[in-house]
Amino acid sequence: MAAARALLCCCLLTVLTCLSAAPPAAALPRPRALPRPSTDAEARTDAYLTSLRTAAPDAPRALRRFFLQLPKGGDLHNHLFGAVRTEYLIALAAGDGLCVDTATLTAVVPPCGPGTRPAADARSDPGFREAILGAWSMRDFPPDRSGHDHFFATFEKFGLVAARHPGKVLAEVADSVAAQHQSYLETMVDPASDRAERLAGEVGWDPDLAALHARLIQGGRLDEVVAAARRATDDADAEFRAAARCGTDRPRPGCRLTVRFVYQAFRGESRERVFTELALGMRLAERDPRFLAVSLVQPEDGPVALADYTLQMRMVRFLHTVYPRAHVTLHAGELRPGLVPPEDLRFHVRQAVGIAGAERVGHGVDLRHEDDWQRTARTMAARQTAVEVPFTSNAQILGVRGAAHPFDTYRSYGVPVVLATDDPGVSRTDISHEYQYAAGTYGLSYPELKDLARASLQYAFLPGRSLWRGNPTRDGYRPVAACAGRLPGSGRPPGAECRALLDASPKAAVQWREEAASVSFERTFGRAATRP
Repeated sequence: MAAARALLCCCLLTVLTCLSAAPPAAALPRPRALPRPSTDAEARTDAYLTSLRTAAPDAPRALRRFFLQLPKGGDLHNHLFGAVRTEYLIALAAGDGLCVDTATLTAVVPPCGPGTRPAADARSDPGFREAILGAWSMRDFPPDRSGHDHFFATFEKFGLVAARHPGKVLAEVADSVAAQHQSYLETMVDPASDRAERLAGEVGWDPDLAALHARLIQGGRLDEVVAAARRATDDADAEFRAAARCGTDRPRPGCRLTVRFVYQAFRGESRERVFTELALGMRLAERDPRFLAVSLVQPEDGPVALADYTLQMRMVRFLHTVYPRAHVTLHAGELRPGLVPPEDLRFHVRQAVGIAGAERVGHGVDLRHEDDWQRTARTMAARQTAVEVPFTSNAQILGVRGAAHPFDTYRSYGVPVVLATDDPGVSRTDISHEYQYAAGTYGLSYPELKDLARASLQYAFLPGRSLWRGNPTRDGYRPVAACAGRLPGSGRPPGAECRALLDASPKAAVQWREEAASVSFERTFGRAATRP
């Protein structure tokens, strides 16, 4: 198991940022869900979308084209190794001469002894290839069965393959994100997690978190792990640039994508290891601009994850006092009734927000089963704590979909919502499907879809001032004074102050690109609404 865990250590993680204490009850906003006014171009585009929903025999293809072309901002909840296509992983395994255990269909190192086959056999044996595809992803998994165990088991089966080529994997994922008309990706990784595990074993556990942190940094030991993580990231970046042909006259589409990393800690491991990985991730976020945040991953319903949940929230809170510039996003509430005892459904989202101070929450599916969940939702709205929603993942792992999902509940309380993919390679999905599902299931209009895409950049952890002022989830997306009346499509170029903002702020720059892409999209599909 230790070896298998080490293979997963290169996977990419989500983001963390701590927040201030909850406002008093009287200050918390009431539930709200107010439609915003639409521009003429938005109304025409929405009319076209409505026509597709009621239309013709080719409506499914036209709807797919609409949602594929829709500018969709960024993906903020994405695990790198779970995001890559399974077919590409099989090709990598074959190219590396790896073997596959015929009993478990797990990739193993050569030589291929008894009970194994060369992964290259999948090139010529369709049955073997189909078996690997099914074991390494959710392909053909029965929709009426719980996919929880199968989903999480895939990572150990293909972990060796992805860990050998993180840069090539990123190049493949970046191309797929760009093809989905997104311009930004925050993906979860864990370079040097094996080094962090060794350091944790040397230091051991101490319930005095300040003393434990002091032992970690004593003699520069944690800094050595940080340096190793940065070297591993340098190597992966070089492999990415070579595979993607960045800087050449034939760059792949992924070279245009803005990519940042979230460091993941494994919540199912020992207390000292979880603490060490969180400290490593936060130290990286303060020292390497490629890293922005930390997160906790692995099944939230695992025995250690359940037993240590509150303690881990306290770890995050303490470490954020040491590393205040690191961001925090937490997988929380990825639970449902029957998966865990009732008492474990009562507090996970609440403690992620109230104790750990998460700036974003991943999944948040069990919200309505928690104690005083309305207050939690109001607190998230007041703090602008976004919830990351991967519909397909929630359906496959938890069997939660439609009205059983709290998507509409979060929106009615004014909580920022961003759509995400989680592990699209494993799930056999993409972000266009997530937007199309949201629109069809919850009756979303084009302006609402556009604002969901804007939210995916507004609540990204990219540094710099936003293009939007105030609380756009509550008040609407209104440009800051420097760029008022000068957004793409206005007919007026940005003035000196607006250009200064775009030059100084990576966040505002990707938001501007999103607005320009939306103008082009509305011209194309808005015209379609006026055609006979």
